[in-house]
Formats: sequence, structure tokens, C-alpha cells
Amino acid sequence: MTIRLLLALTVAAVTLTAAERFDVVVYGGTAGGTMAAIAAARSGVSVALLEPGRHLGGMVSGGLGRTDNVRQEDIIGGLTRQFFERVGKHYGESISWTFEPKIAEQVFNDWVREAGVHVFFSHRLASVTKKGNGVASLRTENGAEFAATIFIDSSYEGDLMKAAGVSYAVGRESRALYGESLAGRREFLPAHNQFRAPLSPFGEGGKLLPYIQPVEKIGLPGEGDGKIQAYCFRICLTDREDNRLPLPRPMNYEPARFALVKKHLAALGESVVLRDFMGISKMPNGKTDINSGGPVSTNLLGASWEYPEASYERRRQIWDEHLTWAQGLLYFLANDPGVPANVRAEMGRYGLAKDEFLDTGHWPHQMYVREARRMLGEYVLTQHDLQKHRTKHDSIGVGGYNIDIREVQWVAVDVFRFPNVAKEVLMEGYVSMPVEPYEIPYRSLLPKASEADNLLVTSCISASHVAYSSFRMEPQYMLAGHAAGIAAAQSVRTSRTVHKIDISQLQTTLRAQNQILSVGIGGHSGSSMAGSPYAPGGRRHGVVSYLRPDFGVGPVLRHD
Repeated sequence: MTIRLLLALTVAAVTLTAAERFDVVVYGGTAGGTMAAIAAARSGVSVALLEPGRHLGGMVSGGLGRTDNVRQEDIIGGLTRQFFERVGKHYGESISWTFEPKIAEQVFNDWVREAGVHVFFSHRLASVTKKGNGVASLRTENGAEFAATIFIDSSYEGDLMKAAGVSYAVGRESRALYGESLAGRREFLPAHNQFRAPLSPFGEGGKLLPYIQPVEKIGLPGEGDGKIQAYCFRICLTDREDNRLPLPRPMNYEPARFALVKKHLAALGESVVLRDFMGISKMPNGKTDINSGGPVSTNLLGASWEYPEASYERRRQIWDEHLTWAQGLLYFLANDPGVPANVRAEMGRYGLAKDEFLDTGHWPHQMYVREARRMLGEYVLTQHDLQKHRTKHDSIGVGGYNIDIREVQWVAVDVFRFPNVAKEVLMEGYVSMPVEPYEIPYRSLLPKASEADNLLVTSCISASHVAYSSFRMEPQYMLAGHAAGIAAAQSVRTSRTVHKIDISQLQTTLRAQNQILSVGIGGHSGSSMAGSPYAPGGRRHGVVSYLRPDFGVGPVLRHD
């Protein structure tokens, strides 16, 4: 085994010359996968962390610098909180929830080195070998083979899970399947990201513009359609001249691709501002975390639908389609003469950050895969678990982000404006429902034992589309990774399958590491929310928040 430095990283990237065994193999160097690897290694077992790309941290180091922690600061504990404390130390603060991508990546790299994790970059899954109900080994495209006692799938796509023969679902289910009021195709409802002025869906020659769906083909409200919410890139720009590179004209740039943007600008008229197309959050040192905002934005509706089940080659095409959309949108808004001067001026203030994403042309190295596959495992988390049945005997952490389903599709709909009827573009799919903190069951990380008894899943957990849309935020991925790492090490030490480990011992270990396990109701003991703003009667920013099992209350939440 040889050790080399990759891109001047302090993390050792290890190249195997033959099959090698580890106690635990984690596939996916996302933030959750990195937490899983660190947690297991700190427990004294040997750990390999396999990352298909060249960077650790996934979205956390890939542009998502404004943490999805709204109403959650007091339920984020364990190694996850330690990450934000380590980031804070860099900025001279006790904890920092906003940060630059390069700082997040530096923290992850330093931490895996300290923990003794063996990191393998550019190792993308090719195949899996099973023995009985367990995964015996996996092979990557470069020919390396990894054997382990326990495997953890922390990829955003769930590729290891699928290769292991684990059941899963993709996209929206019907309301009837789990009795979820928020499931399935949505009605066309007012929202801050719905079109607020009439727009024709037609381009030249009377054809529908790209990505716009005819209403006749989208099914009825409440039906399952397998569609998923939009993807985007979270973009780090800067307005500091000493670190600013001009937004480049993208290769093969075609202004006509942004016809819907142009129509939206014209419809809004003098009231239009840049915020109608994107949300710009300020990060340290003059940088940004740009997220989608409005009905036409950095989100590319409909382009994500193939991604979960696509080949690696097709996924790269979809990735590039999203990236060039984001690049072209920014360039269009900053330069096209048809864009109002106030929007061009505001967009033109920003440029690429010279000191970020050095090996990807200063654009993020990670696409925002908001959802892909979802496991159908030992316990399927549903809307009911987020709103009514919020305590779990096998809790491994607490979630609390709103049920956040971003836009799914643009649709050409007959709109009645007496005495006329005309097709207009409407957005469909958006949901933003606040929930109170809920406990995440260990069982939701487990495949069915008959399918894989030595595999844990931390990103594509067992959940309905609705429930997953709350869980899918990075802090939840990270706390699930922490729990999975501890569970994997416990399984190795006790020679029990991950389905048969002592849950109370797992919880004891997690509590000792300051993981929050209880929402403070239902009789749970140990690390809980006692004394936090979310405990019964607790106050937060002048809002009284009561832990009610029947519905969620709280302020309007920022969405991701």
C-alpha cells in the first residue's frame, strides 16, 4: 500500500495494489459519510472512506455555506456540532453556522487525518459481491477491491445500497400509500416562488418552451408520479475586488436558452429585482451562498428526474446541464441588454472567488442533489412521524427542519381571466411545512435484514418522499453519519449484525458524545432538549414554541 498526497491535501489518499480488508468501509465522502468514518475510527476500528470525486464534504464544502439550521441550533449535537465549532474556531468564534467552502473542506480533511481514517479519492463504485445476506466486498472502477465487516452507504445517490440489492423508491408517492396529506402531485397554489405575473409558455412557432410540461400529462393532485424536486448548484461568489474574477461567458452560451427568464423579466416590469431569481446569503470575507429563489432561478425544473437511476455517463450530462444553466443564468442577468439596468448592475457586482474551487474553474465541485433514491428498510419514516408520532424508542438523533419540497415542474395551464382563457406557466410541487423536532429512529438507517445485514445507509434513509424532504438537510445527514459510525464499530466489536446490536448501548455512547436523542417529551432520558427553546414553553427569538404532537408551529422558515 502506498500513500500519496492529492492536490496538496494533508489527507492521505491510499492506492491499493490488491484487495484489502477494513473493519468498516464508508462509501461517499459527503459530510455525513465523513462523520460516519470519523465516528467509527475514533471508536477504535479500521476505516476506509471511499469518495468517487476529489473532495470531502459534499454540499457542505461544495457551496452550501449557510447551514440548514433554522430553528435547529439547539438540537444539533455530537460530532455534527463539533464540526461547526471547529469552523467557528477558524473565525475566532465559539461556533459558526456560515462559512467559506474551503474552510469546511479544510476542517473535514484535518479531522479525518486526526482520526486515522484511510481516504481513497477517485474511487467510484463498479460492483458488489455478497455472501449470504451481507456485502462481502465492493470493487471500484479503477480495479481496487475493498472487503469489510460493515459497510456504510453515505452517497447522495444510494449507489451502494442499490448494488447490494436493497429495496428503494424514487420520487413522489401517492397520498393514499402512507396516508400523507402532503404527498403526490400538488395543486397549483400561491407561494412566494409562484409566478406573480402572467407568462405565456410558448416560444417561437407556438411550441412549448423547454422543460415546460403540458397540464394534460402531469396527472391529478395527490397521485404519485415518481418525480423529484429540482436540483441546482449553491454558488460561491464574491464582491471583493481583490478576490473577484469576472463572471465568464460560458462555452456554447445561448441566450435563447433563457427565454423563460426573459419572459419573467418582462412580466415583472419595473418591480423586478435580482431577488426574484436567486437568494444571496452573505458568507465571511465578502463571499456568498447563492441558492435558488423565485419560480425561475438556479433550479432547473424537470432536469433532475432521470438522475437517480441514470448511468454515470448520463449523470455527468445532467450535472453539466445544471451547471451550464447556472453559469448561463448569472451571465445573462449580468450582461444581456434586455435585462433591466438595476438587475444587471446588482448581478455585475459579483464574480467568482479566486480562492475557491481551484480545480473546477472556481465553480462548485458538488451539484445539489436534493434527493435521489430512498431506501425501503426496517422502518419507513413518514409525515406522521414528523407531526404526530415524534418519539422513537431507538432514536439516534433529532430532526426539525421544515418539510421542504422544492419546485418540481413548470406546467402550461389554462388560466381563466374573464372573458379570456389562455395558457400560462405555473410552478407545481413546492411545499414548505414547519414541523416540531422529531426523533429519527435507528431502524430508518437499516435495510431489511433479509436484504443486507451488514449495511447502514445515512443519506438515502428509509423514508417517504414527504418525510425525506425534512430529513434531507446536511446537519441531519451528519448526525445520521455519526450514529452509523458508532453502530458500525459496535457491530464489529460485538460480532453482531447491525440489526442486532444493543440499541441502549448505542444510545449511551451517542449521549456520551453529546448527540441529542430526545425531543423532551414521551419519557426519554439522557441527552434531550431540556432547557432548550424547543422544550415545552421554551422561548426563541420572542416566539413561544410548544412541543405539540398533533401539528407544527413556528415562524416562516427559510428553505433549501
